[in-house]
Order: sequence, then C-alpha cells, then structure tokens
Amino acid sequence: MSDMNKDNFATISDRVMYQIRHDILCGEFEAGQKLILSELKERYQVGGTPLREAMVQLSWQKYVTMKPQKGFWVAKVSLDELRGILKTRLALGHVALQDAIKKGDEAWELQILTAFHKLNRLNPESALFDYDEWEWRHKEFHLSLISCEGSEFIRDMISHIYDQQERYRHFLLNARLSPEKQYHDNGEHEALMKAVLARNVELACQLLQEHSERLYSLLEAAPSLKALLHLPNDKTLW
Repeated sequence: MSDMNKDNFATISDRVMYQIRHDILCGEFEAGQKLILSELKERYQVGGTPLREAMVQLSWQKYVTMKPQKGFWVAKVSLDELRGILKTRLALGHVALQDAIKKGDEAWELQILTAFHKLNRLNPESALFDYDEWEWRHKEFHLSLISCEGSEFIRDMISHIYDQQERYRHFLLNARLSPEKQYHDNGEHEALMKAVLARNVELACQLLQEHSERLYSLLEAAPSLKALLHLPNDKTLW
C-alpha cells in the first residue's frame, strides 16, 4: 500500500496516480489548489503522457477536477458533499449489512476476523504509524462485513463512496493534531465485528451508524478543515 516501488504497479501512470492521490490525502496539496503539470513532472520524475493519464484517472475518481483547456485542480471539499457521503454510505451500508448477516457463511466470518486482526495491529498513536496501510486495512475491514455471495454490485458502490470519504479523513489522521483531536478507534470496530458475527442486525446497524456519526462529529471540530472552509472555530459543519 505505502510501498511505491515501480514494480508494484502495472504502468507508470498507475504509479503516478497513486503518488498524487497519496499526496492529496496527506495534505501535500490543498483542496482547490491548481496542479501545474510541469511542476508535477519534475516532482514525480515522469513524462507528460503518463502524467496526463494519471490526472484523467484521478478526475474520474473525483480527487481532482479537470477543466478543458485550463488544467487540473485538487477537488474542493464542501459541506454538501460531506453530508451526502455520510447519508449515502449509511443508507447503502445498512442494506448491505443486513443482507450479509442473513447470507454470510463460515468463510465470510473468517474474512471478517482476519480483516479486524490486521486493522487492530496498527496504532495511529505510534511514531511509526503508516497512514496508507491503516486506510487500506480500515477499508478492507468495513468491506469484509458486507462481502457475501451476491454482494458484488453494492460492495463496489460502497467502496467508491468510501474512497470519497477518505478525502476527508486525513484531517483527523494528522500527526500535527494534538492526541485528543486525532481519530481513535475506542473499541468501535471490535464491537461492530462482534455484533455482526452474533448476527444481531439491529445492534450492528446501530453501531455502524454511531461509528460514522462519531467520525463526522470529529470532522466538525477539525481545525484544518474549518480553516480550509473559512469557518470560525466555534462553528460546526452542520
């Protein structure tokens, strides 16, 4: 995940796309910032053709916006988008979770246990914390909960929505924030896993909603997001 060795990517454009995406998520480029292709070529040591291919892919994924004849900008963050991501993910997540709990077999259960174990081994408070690895394992855990037979379509939709949500999470997984303002698990993933494996649909859906709402309540108070949106420190996002 965090290893950007060229041998880990099928094409040069894939590698560059991953590098730019990583730098956007980690705050190297600010939302709304114009991306100058000549500067990107120098920064990532890449030619014009694979760079443009990478930028087009990033525009499809909504990490950047493309304006014909004008160039590329880092996608802006907005209150409406943040609300929409939350509502859509919860709506689809509840449907997918209920279906998975109904259909899930032993392989599904083992998949969830494995994903949780991998996620739980990473500590955001550690000096060696790897944001990219945590993000990948976090996504895999949440997708494992809904990955049962016949779930491919809704799983892909939720995966895409999760990627959009990821653009906001770096405001919380930031070493420059004081510990109390950073994201912490607080046992939520373990509780969610146990409810799902116990086939307790009502509790699992409740915990999923609370988990998502806590993430967004933390985002409300994230100083870097407020500054980017030009909000006063005493104003919440909604």
